Amino acid sequence: MGSMVSAHADIYSYGILVLEIFTSRKATDDAFNDKLNLHTFVKNALADQVLEVVDPRILLEHSTPSKIKNCMASILKIGVFCSVDLPKDRMKIGDVIRELQKIKNVYVEECRSDLGKVPFCSDWYEEFVSA
Repeated sequence: MGSMVSAHADIYSYGILVLEIFTSRKATDDAFNDKLNLHTFVKNALADQVLEVVDPRILLEHSTPSKIKNCMASILKIGVFCSVDLPKDRMKIGDVIRELQKIKNVYVEECRSDLGKVPFCSDWYEEFVSA
């Protein structure tokens, strides 16, 4: 029997997808077991090891990894908050959207201040801002 589709299940799936995308690890990775899963792995890293769990290819795109650290921490927190065990404790999609917009705005401002210094930002900046 399959599970019923619900907004709570969708937000959980979204959270796991976010964690998979930004860590380049699958929730079904052999490294995870009964005591450690992708959610817990990322949650444990949020305090002081964010850059260690982020996909290294993301970091390669930035000349100063410290600038991307807060952005990645914020995105990973959304993934963690969306994938908590109890459905009633998961983020609401409206809150997710608001938080992602805030993250985007901070990131765009950092790129704007570094425009010309960070090739990654200047290459896609106009398209990203207009989205």
